[in-house]
Amino acid sequence: MTNTRHRRGAVRTEAIMRTTLELGQEIGYGKLSIEAVAARAGASKHTIYRRWPSKGALLLDSLLSLHETDLEFPDTGDLRADLRAQVYAAVDLLGQPPFGHLFQALVGEAQYDPQVAASLNERFIAPYTDKTVARLKTAQDQGQLSPDFDLDLGMTLLSGPLYFQFLITQEPLTRERIDRLHHALFTGLAPDPRVRRDP
Repeated sequence: MTNTRHRRGAVRTEAIMRTTLELGQEIGYGKLSIEAVAARAGASKHTIYRRWPSKGALLLDSLLSLHETDLEFPDTGDLRADLRAQVYAAVDLLGQPPFGHLFQALVGEAQYDPQVAASLNERFIAPYTDKTVARLKTAQDQGQLSPDFDLDLGMTLLSGPLYFQFLITQEPLTRERIDRLHHALFTGLAPDPRVRRDP
């Protein structure tokens, strides 16, 4: 009986989160409400509020729980290829509806809702940062990066331009843009060993 109840709860939760994404895409985050989600999902408002204290918390769960495996970090031994593949996956995810537009709204909501901000950091920002720094550390241990390279700064340099473009200028993120960014970071700023310089 407990397993049956658990399965029913899981099915109801999935339906609520799927409905949240559908409605968010249709009407936008500003018009999204717990009441509207409850009505379409066939759930009571009490059921939703018992688990999610706000629509921001509901949207966070809906976005992250339905895309948990999309941003796993590869480790092929080639740092640049792995970073490129991982960021490509992120760009593809952010560029497809409903994730990108609703994630922008969620980041905006986090500026006003401390609980949403804390959950967003705990469940998305911090894990993504830790995975990136860990991959950089592996590359450093393998001699692909300077032994005194600041790994946290590296994470900032890799992610900062993307967040700026996605959240501030709201220009489309493209793979071509990622390639240019990585070229600048890994080779564009380094001296060209083929160029002779006078002593």
